[in-house]
Amino acid sequence: MGWDTEQARKEFEWLDLVSKLKYDHYRGFIAGARFLESLADWLQQFKKEDRKAAYEFISKKLIYISTAEINHLVRLTYPKYILKSIYKKIVQQEGRPLYQIQRSYLKNKYKRFLRETLFLGLSDGAQIDVLRRCTSGIISNEQFFVAYQIHEDKWNTLLADLRKVTNDPQARFSSVYLIDDFVGSGKTFLRKEKDEWKGKLVKFWDSAKVIQSTHFQQNWKLYVHHYLAFNNAIEAINTTQDEFIKEHDNYTKADFSFSMVLPESICIAPNCEFYNIIQKYYDSDIENEHADIGGQGFKMGFSSCALPLVLEHNTPNNSVALLWAESQLSSANHKMRPLFRRRERHTKELFA
Repeated sequence: MGWDTEQARKEFEWLDLVSKLKYDHYRGFIAGARFLESLADWLQQFKKEDRKAAYEFISKKLIYISTAEINHLVRLTYPKYILKSIYKKIVQQEGRPLYQIQRSYLKNKYKRFLRETLFLGLSDGAQIDVLRRCTSGIISNEQFFVAYQIHEDKWNTLLADLRKVTNDPQARFSSVYLIDDFVGSGKTFLRKEKDEWKGKLVKFWDSAKVIQSTHFQQNWKLYVHHYLAFNNAIEAINTTQDEFIKEHDNYTKADFSFSMVLPESICIAPNCEFYNIIQKYYDSDIENEHADIGGQGFKMGFSSCALPLVLEHNTPNNSVALLWAESQLSSANHKMRPLFRRRERHTKELFA
């Protein structure tokens, strides 16, 4: 880096602090190769004249959501969103303000609506285990499920549990919450490819519509909650859902909520020094067929979101690839080295 003694002392004090507080806890790191070692290796892929800008990007622009911070967003989910959605439902059903409803009646109604609600994780980042623990004694364990594609036998088991607890053989579910950690572009959640609808919402709907008439109330409600969202994704998923509704008459429109919304101002702009480094040190061989879904490859992240974002359990592919991507040994291009290695769901075959 070409630091003198005084600057080196200051920088290593800062690096030691942020490593212990945040970065060393990234789940992609392994023993003996934490943040400081990964940073040194990452910086060495750049020419000396580019290392200063790369380092300044990490020290001043990187947004890292730690375990404590993501857990805080999870803990907000019940009081700020789930509780309020149930009260709103009661008000709509009763046709009068909340303060006019008798306290004992409201309490019983609330308990019933809450028990008639299911909470399904859209990925391992949904932190269903954390949500379950922070609502212990409020929401039953039988209401949580780590997957969103549920087999009919499991649907039957969930319904049987509901009817047993409520002592009502006619009981059915009134609400479903689909929960995930982050939405960057909305295309993984819902998109249309060559006249065919795809995404997590479509997969959930395909498994739910089979049992909709037998397991759900006629006016049941679908909620989708993300702990984090990129601002541009919010309008995109609402627009895409409206298009989906036009082609699916029996679809129950979802209400979206977000614990925290990241503004467009955090994106890496073309006038940023690190932007030029991204263009210079990119290996197109990291791309697979899924890069085409977002368009323009992975250089500026999936769907060109250009985010400087890292989550403690994984790095979103909406972040610029230089943060998370690793080149294959056979690549003839620049060998990209990840700072926060991403665990991919879709990778190229090892034996092609």
